[in-house]
Amino acid sequence: MNTATTPSAPVPAGDYVHGYSPREGRRLGDQADTLARLLHAGTAYRAGSRVLEIGCGIGAQTVHLLRSSPRAHLVAVDRSEDSLAQARTRVAGIAPRAQVEWHRADVYDLPFADAEFDHVFVCFVLEHLPDPPRALAGLRRVLRPGGTVTVIEGDHGSAFFHPDSPFARAAIECQVRLQAAAGGDAQLGRRVQPLLAGAGFDEIAVRPLTVYADGTLPALVEGFTRNTFIPMIASVRDRALAASLTTTAAWEQGIADLRRTAEDDGTFHYTFFKGVAVNPQSPAES
Repeated sequence: MNTATTPSAPVPAGDYVHGYSPREGRRLGDQADTLARLLHAGTAYRAGSRVLEIGCGIGAQTVHLLRSSPRAHLVAVDRSEDSLAQARTRVAGIAPRAQVEWHRADVYDLPFADAEFDHVFVCFVLEHLPDPPRALAGLRRVLRPGGTVTVIEGDHGSAFFHPDSPFARAAIECQVRLQAAAGGDAQLGRRVQPLLAGAGFDEIAVRPLTVYADGTLPALVEGFTRNTFIPMIASVRDRALAASLTTTAAWEQGIADLRRTAEDDGTFHYTFFKGVAVNPQSPAES
Protein backbone atom coordinates (compact mmCIF):
# COMPACT_ATOMS: atom_id res chain seq x y z
CA MET A 1 0.00 0.00 0.00
CA ASN A 2 1.36 3.40 -0.97
CA THR A 3 1.02 5.63 2.06
CA ALA A 4 3.07 8.61 0.88
CA THR A 5 1.31 11.95 0.77
CA THR A 6 2.04 13.89 -2.40
CA PRO A 7 3.51 17.24 -1.37
CA SER A 8 1.80 20.37 -2.57
CA ALA A 9 1.41 24.01 -1.65
CA PRO A 10 -0.37 24.74 1.64
CA VAL A 11 -4.13 24.75 1.34
CA PRO A 12 -6.07 27.23 3.47
CA ALA A 13 -8.44 25.60 5.96
CA GLY A 14 -12.12 26.37 5.56
CA ASP A 15 -14.95 26.41 8.03
CA TYR A 16 -16.23 22.89 8.67
CA VAL A 17 -19.20 23.62 10.89
CA HIS A 18 -18.86 20.44 12.98
CA GLY A 19 -15.20 21.03 13.82
CA TYR A 20 -12.24 18.64 13.86
CA SER A 21 -12.34 17.28 17.40
CA PRO A 22 -11.63 13.63 18.27
CA ARG A 23 -15.33 13.35 19.13
CA GLU A 24 -16.23 14.43 15.58
CA GLY A 25 -13.79 11.86 14.22
CA ARG A 26 -15.53 9.13 16.20
CA ARG A 27 -18.90 10.35 14.95
CA LEU A 28 -17.76 10.19 11.33
CA GLY A 29 -16.47 6.66 11.87
CA ASP A 30 -19.69 5.54 13.54
CA GLN A 31 -21.71 7.09 10.72
CA ALA A 32 -19.68 5.40 7.97
CA ASP A 33 -19.76 1.98 9.64
CA THR A 34 -23.46 2.13 10.51
CA LEU A 35 -24.48 3.24 7.02
CA ALA A 36 -21.94 1.28 4.95
CA ARG A 37 -24.40 -1.31 3.68
CA LEU A 38 -26.95 1.37 2.79
CA LEU A 39 -24.65 3.93 1.20
CA HIS A 40 -22.15 1.67 -0.58
CA ALA A 41 -24.57 -0.92 -1.97
CA GLY A 42 -23.96 -1.16 -5.71
CA THR A 43 -20.72 0.81 -5.56
CA ALA A 44 -17.78 -1.34 -6.62
CA TYR A 45 -15.01 -0.56 -9.08
CA ARG A 46 -13.23 -3.00 -11.36
CA ALA A 47 -9.63 -4.07 -10.85
CA GLY A 48 -7.13 -1.56 -12.17
CA SER A 49 -9.57 1.33 -12.43
CA ARG A 50 -8.47 4.71 -11.09
CA VAL A 51 -10.93 6.09 -8.55
CA LEU A 52 -10.78 9.60 -7.09
CA GLU A 53 -12.29 10.10 -3.64
CA ILE A 54 -12.61 13.81 -3.03
CA GLY A 55 -12.83 15.10 0.54
CA CYS A 56 -11.77 11.80 2.10
CA GLY A 57 -11.38 13.39 5.54
CA ILE A 58 -10.27 10.87 8.16
CA GLY A 59 -10.86 7.94 5.78
CA ALA A 60 -14.23 6.88 7.22
CA GLN A 61 -15.64 6.19 3.74
CA THR A 62 -12.24 5.25 2.26
CA VAL A 63 -12.20 2.06 4.30
CA HIS A 64 -15.46 0.91 2.75
CA LEU A 65 -14.39 1.88 -0.77
CA LEU A 66 -11.28 -0.23 -0.41
CA ARG A 67 -13.21 -3.17 0.98
CA SER A 68 -15.74 -3.14 -1.86
CA SER A 69 -13.12 -2.55 -4.57
CA PRO A 70 -9.90 -4.11 -3.23
CA ARG A 71 -8.12 -4.12 -6.59
CA ALA A 72 -9.02 -0.66 -7.78
CA HIS A 73 -6.44 2.13 -7.49
CA LEU A 74 -7.82 4.76 -5.10
CA VAL A 75 -6.60 8.34 -5.01
CA ALA A 76 -7.86 10.02 -1.83
CA VAL A 77 -7.82 13.82 -1.57
CA ASP A 78 -8.41 16.18 1.31
CA ARG A 79 -7.30 19.70 2.14
CA SER A 80 -6.38 18.87 5.76
CA GLU A 81 -3.02 17.24 6.47
CA ASP A 82 -4.23 16.20 9.92
CA SER A 83 -7.24 14.43 8.42
CA LEU A 84 -5.04 12.68 5.85
CA ALA A 85 -2.76 11.43 8.62
CA GLN A 86 -5.76 9.94 10.42
CA ALA A 87 -7.00 8.43 7.17
CA ARG A 88 -3.66 6.68 6.53
CA THR A 89 -3.83 5.14 10.00
CA ARG A 90 -7.47 4.11 9.55
CA VAL A 91 -6.87 2.19 6.31
CA ALA A 92 -3.54 0.62 7.33
CA GLY A 93 -5.14 -2.74 8.11
CA ILE A 94 -7.02 -3.10 4.82
CA ALA A 95 -6.16 -6.01 2.49
CA PRO A 96 -2.59 -5.61 1.15
CA ARG A 97 -3.76 -5.67 -2.47
CA ALA A 98 -5.50 -2.37 -1.96
CA GLN A 99 -3.63 0.55 -3.46
CA VAL A 100 -4.18 4.11 -2.28
CA GLU A 101 -2.46 7.43 -2.89
CA TRP A 102 -2.94 10.47 -0.67
CA HIS A 103 -3.01 14.04 -1.94
CA ARG A 104 -3.44 17.27 -0.04
CA ALA A 105 -5.35 19.55 -2.37
CA ASP A 106 -8.41 21.74 -2.72
CA VAL A 107 -11.44 20.57 -4.68
CA TYR A 108 -11.37 23.81 -6.65
CA ASP A 109 -7.74 23.34 -7.70
CA LEU A 110 -7.14 19.66 -8.32
CA PRO A 111 -3.54 18.75 -9.31
CA PHE A 112 -4.58 16.12 -11.86
CA ALA A 113 -4.59 15.90 -15.63
CA ASP A 114 -7.73 15.99 -17.71
CA ALA A 115 -9.53 12.64 -17.95
CA GLU A 116 -7.16 11.01 -15.44
CA PHE A 117 -9.78 8.99 -13.54
CA ASP A 118 -12.27 6.26 -14.41
CA HIS A 119 -14.57 7.07 -11.49
CA VAL A 120 -15.11 9.82 -8.92
CA PHE A 121 -16.67 9.27 -5.48
CA VAL A 122 -18.01 12.22 -3.46
CA CYS A 123 -19.68 11.63 -0.09
CA PHE A 124 -20.84 14.35 2.32
CA VAL A 125 -18.64 16.96 0.63
CA LEU A 126 -20.75 19.17 -1.62
CA GLU A 127 -22.96 20.16 1.32
CA HIS A 128 -19.99 21.99 2.87
CA LEU A 129 -18.90 23.89 -0.24
CA PRO A 130 -19.90 27.43 -1.17
CA ASP A 131 -19.84 26.60 -4.90
CA PRO A 132 -20.87 22.98 -5.66
CA PRO A 133 -21.32 23.63 -9.42
CA ARG A 134 -17.71 24.79 -9.69
CA ALA A 135 -16.53 21.75 -7.74
CA LEU A 136 -18.47 19.39 -10.01
CA ALA A 137 -17.08 21.10 -13.10
CA GLY A 138 -13.56 20.45 -11.82
CA LEU A 139 -14.38 16.83 -11.05
CA ARG A 140 -15.81 16.37 -14.53
CA ARG A 141 -12.58 17.72 -16.00
CA VAL A 142 -10.46 15.00 -14.37
CA LEU A 143 -12.99 12.23 -15.18
CA ARG A 144 -12.57 10.40 -18.47
CA PRO A 145 -15.40 10.45 -21.01
CA GLY A 146 -17.68 7.56 -20.15
CA GLY A 147 -16.49 7.52 -16.55
CA THR A 148 -18.89 7.73 -13.62
CA VAL A 149 -19.37 10.06 -10.70
CA THR A 150 -21.13 9.01 -7.49
CA VAL A 151 -22.46 11.72 -5.17
CA ILE A 152 -23.99 11.00 -1.75
CA GLU A 153 -25.50 13.80 0.34
CA GLY A 154 -27.93 14.09 3.23
CA ASP A 155 -30.87 16.45 3.64
CA HIS A 156 -31.80 17.75 7.07
CA GLY A 157 -35.26 18.62 5.80
CA SER A 158 -35.95 14.89 5.68
CA ALA A 159 -35.54 14.44 9.44
CA PHE A 160 -38.72 13.69 11.31
CA PHE A 161 -39.28 11.78 14.51
CA HIS A 162 -41.56 10.71 17.33
CA PRO A 163 -42.21 12.18 19.80
CA ASP A 164 -42.24 15.36 17.74
CA SER A 165 -40.78 18.45 19.38
CA PRO A 166 -40.54 22.07 18.28
CA PHE A 167 -37.41 22.39 20.40
CA ALA A 168 -35.74 19.48 18.62
CA ARG A 169 -36.70 20.87 15.22
CA ALA A 170 -35.36 24.29 16.25
CA ALA A 171 -32.02 22.73 17.24
CA ILE A 172 -31.74 21.09 13.82
CA GLU A 173 -32.61 24.42 12.20
CA CYS A 174 -29.74 26.03 14.11
CA GLN A 175 -27.34 23.60 12.47
CA VAL A 176 -28.88 24.26 9.03
CA ARG A 177 -28.51 28.03 9.48
CA LEU A 178 -24.93 27.79 10.75
CA GLN A 179 -23.92 25.59 7.84
CA ALA A 180 -25.51 28.09 5.43
CA ALA A 181 -23.60 30.93 7.12
CA ALA A 182 -20.39 28.95 6.53
CA GLY A 183 -21.23 28.68 2.82
CA GLY A 184 -22.74 25.20 2.84
CA ASP A 185 -26.17 23.62 2.51
CA ALA A 186 -27.34 20.97 4.99
CA GLN A 187 -30.34 20.32 2.71
CA LEU A 188 -28.30 19.71 -0.44
CA GLY A 189 -29.54 16.13 -0.90
CA ARG A 190 -32.65 17.33 -2.75
CA ARG A 191 -30.37 19.16 -5.23
CA VAL A 192 -28.15 16.26 -6.32
CA GLN A 193 -29.92 15.69 -9.63
CA PRO A 194 -30.07 19.33 -10.78
CA LEU A 195 -26.46 19.89 -9.71
CA LEU A 196 -25.23 16.92 -11.75
CA ALA A 197 -27.35 17.97 -14.72
CA GLY A 198 -26.09 21.54 -14.50
CA ALA A 199 -22.50 20.29 -14.53
CA GLY A 200 -23.13 18.49 -17.82
CA PHE A 201 -23.34 14.89 -16.66
CA ASP A 202 -25.56 12.37 -18.47
CA GLU A 203 -27.52 9.25 -17.49
CA ILE A 204 -28.23 10.66 -14.03
CA ALA A 205 -29.95 8.33 -11.59
CA VAL A 206 -30.71 9.49 -8.05
CA ARG A 207 -32.06 7.20 -5.33
CA PRO A 208 -33.31 8.14 -1.87
CA LEU A 209 -31.66 6.05 0.83
CA THR A 210 -33.83 6.10 3.92
CA VAL A 211 -32.70 5.44 7.46
CA TYR A 212 -35.54 4.54 9.81
CA ALA A 213 -34.78 3.60 13.40
CA ASP A 214 -37.10 2.42 16.16
CA GLY A 215 -37.01 0.07 19.14
CA THR A 216 -37.06 -2.99 16.88
CA LEU A 217 -33.84 -1.83 15.17
CA PRO A 218 -31.44 -1.26 18.08
CA ALA A 219 -28.30 -1.17 15.91
CA LEU A 220 -29.67 1.76 13.91
CA VAL A 221 -30.95 3.51 17.02
CA GLU A 222 -27.48 3.28 18.55
CA GLY A 223 -25.37 3.76 15.44
CA PHE A 224 -27.40 6.44 13.69
CA THR A 225 -29.81 8.23 16.04
CA ARG A 226 -27.61 8.26 19.15
CA ASN A 227 -24.08 8.18 17.70
CA THR A 228 -24.44 9.97 14.37
CA PHE A 229 -27.31 12.43 14.04
CA ILE A 230 -27.68 13.75 17.59
CA PRO A 231 -23.92 14.33 18.09
CA MET A 232 -23.82 16.14 14.73
CA ILE A 233 -26.47 18.60 15.93
CA ALA A 234 -24.99 18.81 19.43
CA SER A 235 -21.58 19.75 18.00
CA VAL A 236 -22.79 23.24 17.00
CA ARG A 237 -24.06 24.21 20.47
CA ASP A 238 -21.46 26.89 21.19
CA ARG A 239 -21.77 28.43 17.73
CA ALA A 240 -25.56 28.50 17.95
CA LEU A 241 -25.46 30.24 21.31
CA ALA A 242 -22.75 32.68 20.18
CA ALA A 243 -24.85 33.60 17.14
CA SER A 244 -27.93 34.11 19.35
CA LEU A 245 -29.85 31.51 17.34
CA THR A 246 -31.15 29.93 20.55
CA THR A 247 -30.98 30.12 24.33
CA THR A 248 -29.24 27.69 26.64
CA ALA A 249 -32.56 26.42 27.98
CA ALA A 250 -34.11 25.98 24.54
CA TRP A 251 -30.99 24.23 23.21
CA GLU A 252 -30.79 21.79 26.11
CA GLN A 253 -34.49 20.99 25.72
CA GLY A 254 -34.02 20.39 21.99
CA ILE A 255 -31.12 17.98 22.47
CA ALA A 256 -32.98 16.21 25.30
CA ASP A 257 -36.01 15.81 23.02
CA LEU A 258 -33.84 14.42 20.22
CA ARG A 259 -32.42 11.88 22.67
CA ARG A 260 -35.98 11.01 23.65
CA THR A 261 -36.56 9.74 20.07
CA ALA A 262 -33.96 7.03 20.73
CA GLU A 263 -35.94 5.52 23.59
CA ASP A 264 -37.88 2.26 23.14
CA ASP A 265 -41.08 4.00 22.02
CA GLY A 266 -39.36 6.63 19.86
CA THR A 267 -38.74 6.65 16.10
CA PHE A 268 -36.37 8.55 13.83
CA HIS A 269 -36.28 9.01 10.04
CA TYR A 270 -33.67 10.56 7.73
CA THR A 271 -33.01 10.36 3.98
CA PHE A 272 -29.76 10.45 2.06
CA PHE A 273 -29.64 10.88 -1.72
CA LYS A 274 -27.23 8.93 -3.92
CA GLY A 275 -26.70 10.08 -7.47
CA VAL A 276 -24.71 8.23 -10.13
CA ALA A 277 -24.01 9.86 -13.48
CA VAL A 278 -21.81 9.49 -16.55
CA ASN A 279 -19.37 11.96 -18.05
CA PRO A 280 -20.61 12.17 -21.66
CA GLN A 281 -18.43 11.08 -24.54
CA SER A 282 -16.96 13.86 -26.64
CA PRO A 283 -18.47 14.17 -30.13
CA ALA A 284 -15.44 12.48 -31.67
CA GLU A 285 -15.78 9.48 -29.36
CA SER A 286 -19.56 9.04 -29.27
